[in-house]
Amino acid sequence: MPPKTPATALQLTSTVRRDAKLVLSLASFEVPEPGPDQVLIRVEASPINPSDMGLLFGFADMRTAAVSGSADRPVVTADIPERFMPAMAARLDQAMPVGNEGAGIVVKAGSSSVAQALLGRTVACVGGGMYAQYRCMPAAFCLLLPEGTSPREGASCFVNPLTALGMVETMKAEGHKALVHTAAASNLGQMLNKLCNADGVPLVNIVRKPEQVEILKRLGAKFICDSSEPTFQADLVDALVATGATLAFDATGGGKLAGQILNAMEIAANKSAKEFSRYGSTTHKQVYIYGGLDRSPTQLDRSFGMAWGIGGWLLTPFLQKVGAATGQRLRERVASEIKTTFASHYTKVVSLTEALQPESLAVYGKQATGEKYLINPNG
Repeated sequence: MPPKTPATALQLTSTVRRDAKLVLSLASFEVPEPGPDQVLIRVEASPINPSDMGLLFGFADMRTAAVSGSADRPVVTADIPERFMPAMAARLDQAMPVGNEGAGIVVKAGSSSVAQALLGRTVACVGGGMYAQYRCMPAAFCLLLPEGTSPREGASCFVNPLTALGMVETMKAEGHKALVHTAAASNLGQMLNKLCNADGVPLVNIVRKPEQVEILKRLGAKFICDSSEPTFQADLVDALVATGATLAFDATGGGKLAGQILNAMEIAANKSAKEFSRYGSTTHKQVYIYGGLDRSPTQLDRSFGMAWGIGGWLLTPFLQKVGAATGQRLRERVASEIKTTFASHYTKVVSLTEALQPESLAVYGKQATGEKYLINPNG
């Protein structure tokens, strides 16, 4: 007999108020009955990814965060700098459920054969609102995890693994032969290293600290450049010459790093140039910004010729572009390698209430390497 589900459950919501205040709280909702092609998932693991932070924190200055409410219903309030409020216009005074992805057990299923096949099984899904005790989803949106895979192991099946695969697919589609990745010791960066090692793709890793160099060395990374070292630019050029990398994915976004990468690519290209051109090399160099660890303006020192591009890259538009068949192929690879190539590691597992405590906010809000949190809404 399937376990009895409650009439109501809790979910974590984020509200940006018109008075420039962020409010994080737990809201009750009625647990829905799944439709014919839907399943009801008891969520047992949902990661706090950098991609969740924008919706969760809404540009608030979390140094101003204050906790009120009760022990089982904490409320976090923080100030949002006025300069960011225009960007928040579309979400003012809306309690928005948070959490891109997660995994759990299907406790109810609709009447269709696809939905019924998932009843009692462990699945992962992406669809928003996953920081909730229960989530009703179309059965077609669920990824059935291999037998013996726990919700914790399958919680990060989508965002990081598919981003890593998407980077390699983009490289191939655009005619590049190697990659550059910044913030490379992150959970995603470690996955990308394992993927590139498995697939024979040369990868240049850019990190910010010596201890991050050691993390990647243990994974077998060959090209690692530490931006805190005085030899960083020279080291980067040498790595680009060795790999021929002309495509970079930048998680920092702001500051000078994207421009430094383009400049190093230009120097590397000119080392093999047959003749001088006043317009720079004809080798196209591309940087895609996919994160915002640095919120300062992106600075470009135009010393890299005219054959270059800089733009944004996000997982959802990529999946829409490549189509359903390619997307399914990538998902199936993730499922088959969830305990190896795409394994995720977490510093701590917290409940919904614990996720709103100051000590937790202070850690996962930093987005620091090696401090990834996992929420168990039913913990």
